[in-house]
Amino acid sequence: MAKTTTVEVKGMTCAACALTIKKAIENTDGVIEANVNLATNKATITFDPTAANLDEIFKNVEKTGYGLSFESNEEDAELKSAKKRLIASLFFVIPSFVMMVLMMAGNMTIPYMDYINLAIAFVLTFVIGFPVLERAFRAVAHGNTNMELLIALGTPASFVTGIMAISGLPITNFSYVSGMIMFFYLLGQYLEALAKGRASNAIKGLVELGAKTARIIVDNQEVEVDVSTLDIGDIMVVRPGEKIPTDGKIIEGTTTIDESMATGESIPVSKKVEDEVIGGTVNASGLIKVEVTKVGKDTFLSQLVKLVEEAQGSKVPVQEFVDKVTAYFVPTVLLISLATFLFWFIFPAAGRHIIVSAATFIPWVNPALNRISMAVFAAVATLVIACPCALGLATPTALMVGSGLGARNGILIRNGKAIEVIKDTKNIVFDKTGTLTEGKPRLTDFVDFSSDKTGLKIIASLEQFSNHPIAKAIVEGTKEKDITFHDVADFKEIPGSGVYGKIDGMEYSATKPEGNALIGTIGETVETLEKRGKTVVVLYKEALPIAVVGVADVIKGDAKKAIAELKEMGFMPVMLTGDHKRTAAAVAKELDIEEYFAEVFPKDKVEVIKSLQAKGNKVTMVGDGINDAPAIKQADVGIAMSSGSDIAIEAGDIVLFNRKLESVVKAVELSQATFRKIKQNLFWALFYNSIAIPIAALGLLHPIIAEGAMALSSINVVTNSLRLNGVKL
Repeated sequence: MAKTTTVEVKGMTCAACALTIKKAIENTDGVIEANVNLATNKATITFDPTAANLDEIFKNVEKTGYGLSFESNEEDAELKSAKKRLIASLFFVIPSFVMMVLMMAGNMTIPYMDYINLAIAFVLTFVIGFPVLERAFRAVAHGNTNMELLIALGTPASFVTGIMAISGLPITNFSYVSGMIMFFYLLGQYLEALAKGRASNAIKGLVELGAKTARIIVDNQEVEVDVSTLDIGDIMVVRPGEKIPTDGKIIEGTTTIDESMATGESIPVSKKVEDEVIGGTVNASGLIKVEVTKVGKDTFLSQLVKLVEEAQGSKVPVQEFVDKVTAYFVPTVLLISLATFLFWFIFPAAGRHIIVSAATFIPWVNPALNRISMAVFAAVATLVIACPCALGLATPTALMVGSGLGARNGILIRNGKAIEVIKDTKNIVFDKTGTLTEGKPRLTDFVDFSSDKTGLKIIASLEQFSNHPIAKAIVEGTKEKDITFHDVADFKEIPGSGVYGKIDGMEYSATKPEGNALIGTIGETVETLEKRGKTVVVLYKEALPIAVVGVADVIKGDAKKAIAELKEMGFMPVMLTGDHKRTAAAVAKELDIEEYFAEVFPKDKVEVIKSLQAKGNKVTMVGDGINDAPAIKQADVGIAMSSGSDIAIEAGDIVLFNRKLESVVKAVELSQATFRKIKQNLFWALFYNSIAIPIAALGLLHPIIAEGAMALSSINVVTNSLRLNGVKL
């Protein structure tokens, strides 16, 4: 059986790195699939534990110059390292920048300027920037290329011009450019790490939802303990306004609980003895005692964090296109840069008229540069303007923010595929019972034809001994009227027929309509109720019908609105049910669902999904994740509706933590909004590179500006993804 694990990635800086690591993992025997997430510095690996060895996977990655670890502090370490190097670089880049501005503004001469620039550039490039160069050339040593290779070639090339100029060779001194490029690269790395940290706040926020301490009863005394020390069976005391420390069951007291962190529902839920409660939710009113039922990794919150991490490690199909582009990106840029250098060195006159014209409105363009200086200027700008990072961050950052937004609204996107496929879905198929309806029969109608009007008391007295859902619905309905039951003698129940017994010596039965219950006024009542989709039970006294009961699984209050909204969005709702056609038709008519399938057994639901797919339609299936699991799995997108602390829904691509139909609409809206961000990110990343590289190759971009633009392109992708947090669901 396949197993999935998530590990930290060390040394990864760009999309090319991620692709190299992915290939190294997938080339290991027994690995089924790997997804390396640049935004989270994590790799999600699916493998066969009988054939794959984690140590071997780790070794294969190390051979490429990177590393894997089970430690979870890589993101913080990355941010701290980036900040430390940025601060160090500021001490050197500020003096260099001031001198450059003074020279440009006042045309003043600073003694030994070339030597000062060379010294500053050396520290910035080869001391502070050494880890960048090391990672780049280590990747080359292992037969790989990454974005840092472009920096590692561009900065030394600029630095060497300073040595050549000081030596008396006819070339412009661009050594200061080397230091400036490294500074802007380090600045970009820091800002990118900062933005990525904000994008990954979803998981941090979930972890922080948990309580840190709990009060438990020990020897009849309340003792405060750390949550990590709780054991199953401990009795917790939770006062109003406090977080519930861990999952449990109420054994004393009643209250209302704010479960918004789990379900996205802002209205507090009433809870009583025997009801389950979720760790991290807030006790809104009464004092309660709760028996601990789950601790550690088994709790709802721990499972939620795990599933959100897995969701962020899943892959959107469009990523395959990005991977193909990334695989050729750095080598292509290297070739373009080499071609740029050769063009300006061999054919300087060919582009000279462009430079002369541009110099009238672009201040950094210098037509006086000789051909070697111009060749270096354009080639370096081409190297450092290119940015595969923006491409690599486009998909995972949007998925990261989208999954976090969903988790806060009771929606878990477990599979990134769903957010791309759902937009192409034509049919959204709903299981009826428990999805469109409450999933619990209720007494809805009672018509008494008896002379003494005691029919309801009699039928409830009979049904109290049955465990059938319809019988329970009738009994539950009569409890609300505070009815006391008759004593029943000679009770018997015949499956598929009904219940029988004697009350005060008279024979009574409650069965499906038959015989003379189908004629006259009683028959008309039966027909009316059945047309309305009700399950009808008739009460007989000495074989004569005296009362008619209607029982129905009530349609959810928000179902009609949700179906209407989905139709407005262009989807075609379909209903599946095991009920008979008359009941199905009544429910479908009330919800304005045009296509439905009745009398469908759970095992046949998959065939219905396949029949819709055979018409060329992509299908989304919405069900309760239990008997609907095969159909949910068969659908192009599966949405499982969970409840309470039941989070382990393996079939669904999307899991909803409440059973409200409006959550389906929200899930669709979230998926569409997330994929829109992915498309926007990819567009801007591709647009940036396709425009910026030719401009740099024409000699119209200063290398310093090029490096700054490169850094901003990555930051733009991350900040654009962060705007997803503003989407109202």
